[in-house]
Amino acid sequence: MKVLIVDDERPARLEMKRLLKAHPNVEIAGESSSSEEALRMVAKHSPDLLFLDVQIRNEIGLDLLTHLAPPVPKVIITTAYDEYAVRAFAVNALDYLLKPIEPGRLAEALNRMIQPGAGRTPDLNGFGKFSESDRVFIHAEHRCWFLPLCEIRLLESEGNYTRVHFGAEKPLIYRSLGGLEERLPQGMFLRANRSQILNVTFIEKLENWFSGNLKARLRGGAEVEISRRQSQLFRARTSL
Repeated sequence: MKVLIVDDERPARLEMKRLLKAHPNVEIAGESSSSEEALRMVAKHSPDLLFLDVQIRNEIGLDLLTHLAPPVPKVIITTAYDEYAVRAFAVNALDYLLKPIEPGRLAEALNRMIQPGAGRTPDLNGFGKFSESDRVFIHAEHRCWFLPLCEIRLLESEGNYTRVHFGAEKPLIYRSLGGLEERLPQGMFLRANRSQILNVTFIEKLENWFSGNLKARLRGGAEVEISRRQSQLFRARTSL
């Protein structure tokens, strides 16, 4: 995998090169501190992947992509800001890494290069499996969010739609609860009943309920009844 690092800060380029040393399948074709230089290096080296800083000097790094001739390399955005996530999604960025970049997140981003469906930002409105450390893009009701998957505490079915609860927000997206269940990591999310999926890390209190059911109180105040079958599975999965 041939990569090009595009960042106007030398310490950031050095740190990326240090992190990439742990990946022997990665060849660093070069590094660039400006859009003009990056365009020349892409034409010269034909990299498979760009690590692209959102802000390069006085320019928006994403604008560089509009000047590239096909075939355009895959792109992983690197930035200290999350406000450009919507634009990154629009150009099908492979991933969106927030600085300081964690080695685990970098490894996940690189793995997307060899996985089916690589080239899409994790999207709750789209398709594909999630990992627990993913950040997800949500667009609904003329608004967009880009947040860690682990911040979603509850998903509730409303017909063909699903209400997604995180922070003070609860947007409604056009995805069935069953479809989302197949994509969520089972270690983090539990299908509580026919209409709700909860994030087990938000469980504040559990109590025995009627007919072998459990009742969960989540941080934030929501109470969710876990069906008898799912209560049995949850006990089996989490008991010492």
